[in-house]
Amino acid sequence: MAELEMRVAIAKVPRAGEIESGDTLEMIERPGGGFSFVLADGQGSGRSAKTLSHLVATRAIALLKDGARDGAVARAVHDYLYTYRMGQAAATLNILSVDFAAHKILVTRNNPAPFFAVTPQGLRSFNAPSAPIGLQPLIRPQISELPITAYTYVVMFTDGLLRAGERSGEDLGLPNYLAAWPAREGRDPQTLVDSVMQRALELDDGQPSDDMSIVVLAILPRSDAPGLRRLMVSAPIIATGHYEPPDEPEIEE
Repeated sequence: MAELEMRVAIAKVPRAGEIESGDTLEMIERPGGGFSFVLADGQGSGRSAKTLSHLVATRAIALLKDGARDGAVARAVHDYLYTYRMGQAAATLNILSVDFAAHKILVTRNNPAPFFAVTPQGLRSFNAPSAPIGLQPLIRPQISELPITAYTYVVMFTDGLLRAGERSGEDLGLPNYLAAWPAREGRDPQTLVDSVMQRALELDDGQPSDDMSIVVLAILPRSDAPGLRRLMVSAPIIATGHYEPPDEPEIEE
């Protein structure tokens, strides 16, 4: 494990005509070692969907920070949303964790959309039926475990990605694309994220019909000095409300 590193790449884009995406992604360093990525997709689009997905994601992050197990977190967040919104609001929830202590990758899914794992042995699709949280009591997540091994890519996303091309009757063909991904070459996951998102935007003529988010986790041989960590974020600056700059402080002479 000391000779491996994890790399994560993410891309999000809002539905055409909306200022911001209704999807929310949060990251946390796990108390026992490792990282978790929470991806939530609120019902609808725009500000109301963003408020809902942010509520779900921040609740999940708070529980993970306290050391709760991923499956228990998903159940607790569902119970909270079902009670708080009285069964009138739905959201999808994915938790992708790299657990250093257990030496496993965990994917906890309350999302009808599947996730995929790509390894040198081929493509695996995890598509067992899974319901969104918030609408029905006693909703349970689908939990999958994968070993932490070199050249493993885990691809998860919100359902908007699969809707790319619907208006023109085209299909993204994500499983076929991933099946051809050369996992053994150890390419950076950002390359995979960018190519999939670019294809999805092309199918929608640059006007996405739904919020789209994609997360790719790669386990690759370590290429940097031991202990070195990096984080890079790129996002547009969006004015979401009226802003008044603070008064300049008075300076005594």
